Amino acid sequence: MKIWHKAAIALAVVLVIGGIVWYSIYKANENVVTVQTGRVARQDLISLVTASGEVRPKTYTNVLGEGIGKITDIVVKEGDHVKKGDVLLHLENIQPGADVQAQMASIEAAESGMKASAANFDAAVATAAQRQSDLTKAQLDWQRGQLLYKEQLISKQDYDSAKATYDSSAAAANSAKAQVDQARASRDQARSNLEQGQAVLRHTQDILRKTTYTAPIDGIISYIAVRVGENVVPGIQGTSGSSILTISDMSVVTTEVKVDETDITSIRNGQSAEVAIDAIPGTVFKGHVTEVGELAILRTSGQASMTEETANTQEARDFKVVITLDNPPESLRPGLSATAKIQTAQKQNVLSIPIQALAERSQKELDEAKNGTSGNVTLAASTAEGATAAKTDIQGVFLVRDGKAQFVPVQTGISGVTDIEIANGIREGDVIVIGSFKALRTLKPGASVKVDNTTPKPEDSSSSS
Repeated sequence: MKIWHKAAIALAVVLVIGGIVWYSIYKANENVVTVQTGRVARQDLISLVTASGEVRPKTYTNVLGEGIGKITDIVVKEGDHVKKGDVLLHLENIQPGADVQAQMASIEAAESGMKASAANFDAAVATAAQRQSDLTKAQLDWQRGQLLYKEQLISKQDYDSAKATYDSSAAAANSAKAQVDQARASRDQARSNLEQGQAVLRHTQDILRKTTYTAPIDGIISYIAVRVGENVVPGIQGTSGSSILTISDMSVVTTEVKVDETDITSIRNGQSAEVAIDAIPGTVFKGHVTEVGELAILRTSGQASMTEETANTQEARDFKVVITLDNPPESLRPGLSATAKIQTAQKQNVLSIPIQALAERSQKELDEAKNGTSGNVTLAASTAEGATAAKTDIQGVFLVRDGKAQFVPVQTGISGVTDIEIANGIREGDVIVIGSFKALRTLKPGASVKVDNTTPKPEDSSSSS
C-alpha cells in the first residue's frame, strides 16, 4: 500500500473519531444552559419609592386683581424679598381719589347739619321744659283761684283770667313737646345722613386703597404676570389681567411629587426622604413626608379621578405627596425640578437575593416539568405590573445542585434598589441562578446548567453598525 493511501486512511480515521467525539460532546451539552450564579447572603435592606416633582414653598399667595384699573407703576421685580405691607404696584387713581375728596366734603356738610339738628333738639327740649314749668305755675294759680272764687274772695274776671292762663300754658306745653319730637326726628335724620355718608366714604376709600397693592405675606416675588400700562380686572380664574403676581414664603420649602398608585399604600407621614434637585447637581437634601394625598390624579391631564369626566378612564393615576426639606438653601426657587427617594421600610441583616433572580411559574408548568413535559418559567420582574400573571403562579428561585437547576418556592419581604428580602425557602450560602435574563426565561426545573460567572464582554458598537 502506498504511503499516501495510508495517510488518507489515517486522516479518515481521525476525522471519524473526531466527529464521534464532537457529536458526543454536542449531545451531552445539547440541553445544558449556561447561567450566572450567586450566593444567598445577608445584608441591610432599605425599601425606597422614587418619584419626581418640583420645589414649592409651603406658603405662597397669588395676588389677584381687586378692581378695574390701569397699572401706572410696578415697584418690585421678580426675585425681590418683601415684607407684609410693602407696596407692590400702583393703579391709576384719579377718579377714586376725586370720589374720596367729594365724599369727604359731603361728610363735612352732613356733620354741620348734624350739629345744627342737635342744637335745635337741645333748644326744643329747653323750650319744652320752660313751657312745662309755666304750665305747672298756671295749674297752681288756677287751683288757688278756684278755692278763692268759691269763697267769693276774687271776682269772676280774675277767676276767668286764671283759667285762661292755665289753658294757654297747657297748649304751649303740648306744642313744645311736639317741637321736641320734630327736632328729635330731624336730628335722627341728620345722624342717618351722616352715617350713610360715612359708609359711602369707606366704600370710596376702599376703592382708592385697591389702587395700591401691598404684600399680604413675607416672601419672595416669584412671578409677575403684568406690565405697566396693562389693565387689571377683578380676580376671576382664567381671566387675563386677574392674576397679578405670586409671592412665595421660602422659609419652609417643600417638594411636591407624584407617586404611582402602586406605591402610595406604603407612604406615611414622617417617613424620611432624600431629594435631588436638577439645578443643584451632586447635592442631596434631607426631608420628611408631611402630606399624603387622598385623591388620585390622572397622570397626563392632572385632573382628579373622581369627577364625572374622569371616573371611567383607564389612564394611569398618581397621588400627590409633599416632602418638607429640613435645611433648604436660600438659592432654591419655586418650580425647580426634583426627584425624591422616600424610605418606606428598613431591615437589617436579612437574607436577600438580586431581584432579577426571582422567577414565577404556574402550578401547571411545575407539574409538566415533574412529568417530563415542556414548560417555561416567567420572570417575576417581567410580570411586575401584574396584568397577565395567573392566580396559581408560584414565585421562587433556581437553586444549583449537582449541576442541575432546582426550582424552589420562596416568600419575599421588602425590596431594596437591586435586592429583595427572602423570608423563607432558601438558606444563607445557597447557590442560585441570577442570570442571564434569557437563561432565566427559558430555564426549566431539573435542567442541566453550566456556570459561567465571567464578566460579559461589551458588544462592539462598530460591528453593530
